[in-house]
Amino acid sequence: AVKQLWGDGDHMAEIDDMMAEQEAIRGEKAKSVCDLFRDKAVRWQLITLFLVSSCMQFIGVNVVYFYAYNVFIKAGIPPAQTHYVSLGVGITEILTTVLCGFLIERAGRKTLLWKSYTVMALALGLLTVTLSLQDSFFWLPYCSVALIFIFIMSFGIGPAGVLCPLPTEIFVQSYRPAAYVFNGATNWIQLFVLGLLFPFIV
Repeated sequence: AVKQLWGDGDHMAEIDDMMAEQEAIRGEKAKSVCDLFRDKAVRWQLITLFLVSSCMQFIGVNVVYFYAYNVFIKAGIPPAQTHYVSLGVGITEILTTVLCGFLIERAGRKTLLWKSYTVMALALGLLTVTLSLQDSFFWLPYCSVALIFIFIMSFGIGPAGVLCPLPTEIFVQSYRPAAYVFNGATNWIQLFVLGLLFPFIV
């Protein structure tokens, strides 16, 4: 099965890891979300998952998606063409997330996250400046569009690709279903809070 999944080669190290994990959790049932909170042995994994998930929400990717249409209109893109540019943003995220799949083992998760978050923060800072001054120069709205694409590319290469498999990688099998439930609930609750608060912040 491993050869079918990963192709020919020596996969004994991975198989040994699987066997060791299976031996360690032999007879253990899947844990609930309450067990996840109570067990001190997985406290740091839970904190790590929460922090990475929170950073992904609060870096503002959903807000950028929400306001991208307005930025494209201000840049002079005709409303009929704006949908295609928005589609381009979505395709950019898909392609960079796929690229992350190839880079993740070579570059490492921490490196991808820190570098991506740094580029995203810089892009948002510059986007704030270009949006504030976009009536001053005719070319500034185009800079705003470029910054949105840079932001989305950085998001795809880093958080979008790294966070999805994270619960699988840092939790043993018995805790994984609860970790995925916790991760999903955390993401949607934070998205809900952002959706409520951001208009007031604006």
